[in-house]
Amino acid sequence: MTADALRPARPVTLEDVARTAGVSRATVSRVVNSAPTVDPVLRRKVQEAVEATGYVPNQAARSLVTQRTDSIALVVSERERRPVEAPFVGRMFTDPHFGRVVGGLLDVLRPAGVQMVLMLVDDDTSRRQFLSYLRQGHVDGTVLVSSHASDPLPRLLAETGLPAVLAGRPAGTVPLPYVEVDQRAGARMAVDRLVSEGRRRIGTIAGPQDMPAAQERLEGFRDALAAHGITGAPWAEADFTRVGGAEATRRLLSQHPDLDGVFVASDLMAQGALQTLLRAGRRLPQDVAVVGFDDSEAARACEPALTTVRQPVEEMAAEMARLLLGRIKQPGDSPLSTVFRPTLVERASA
Repeated sequence: MTADALRPARPVTLEDVARTAGVSRATVSRVVNSAPTVDPVLRRKVQEAVEATGYVPNQAARSLVTQRTDSIALVVSERERRPVEAPFVGRMFTDPHFGRVVGGLLDVLRPAGVQMVLMLVDDDTSRRQFLSYLRQGHVDGTVLVSSHASDPLPRLLAETGLPAVLAGRPAGTVPLPYVEVDQRAGARMAVDRLVSEGRRRIGTIAGPQDMPAAQERLEGFRDALAAHGITGAPWAEADFTRVGGAEATRRLLSQHPDLDGVFVASDLMAQGALQTLLRAGRRLPQDVAVVGFDDSEAARACEPALTTVRQPVEEMAAEMARLLLGRIKQPGDSPLSTVFRPTLVERASA
């Protein structure tokens, strides 16, 4: 083998791409750096030449030109874990809702050539580390998933002035756009379904009441019952897990054994609720009708299959990605928040 054969191949340059495409080096540079002013025909020629030559942009040099990293952070922020709670990472990756959020984000980010960095924040130290990482310019913006009303991260993120979008309405007034489903409307749909099936002794398994989404679902449930002339409905609080839903249903049944309808504020909790009801000898839906919330894989895995309120998680996540990319391109813009309309998915449980 000769010395030339052992020598590394010369990297493909912008000039190589320009010769292959039959355009100027400046045109190739504008295409590679996503300049919006390039003629579509020339852009296509350059993109074909990039593929043909195997050109790989120098990301460091490109960042100097564009002032962007072409990456965003998906930050999942939780309260600090208590010793008796399940590990934060384990709970996150077993929740089907999280996978749907990631899928919806990637549907928009990948075609745009934007990478996603997952960051987990659950205490003061990790919060400081994330904010330092952000201020140092490692990512262009943030999608923040933050569930608890006491979480300071939405406010701290807004104070940085860097592009960010929230997954869900924040608890207080935070000058950041958010995307969510109409929680109260979804709870009303669940109650309307139960009442239409002739149920009058209706209770609910609510999510943690330090979470704005859970608060909204409980308030929507109560408003809907009042509209139907039903007062004093029982409820129990759980933690949006299957085990939590099962335990809350046991508590609810022990105090109100005559329940004939239950709205459960998540499909995972509804899985546990259905198991508890069946073990207690209740026929579903003949004795007790159940409606969940989410329309996740958990709803289809239930036995009987769960009637549930669908929130379009993938579409909502895609909208978060579009809002964030828009803020990155036009930092001065103040995009409006988006609230999606839920729908009722009828199955066998109600």
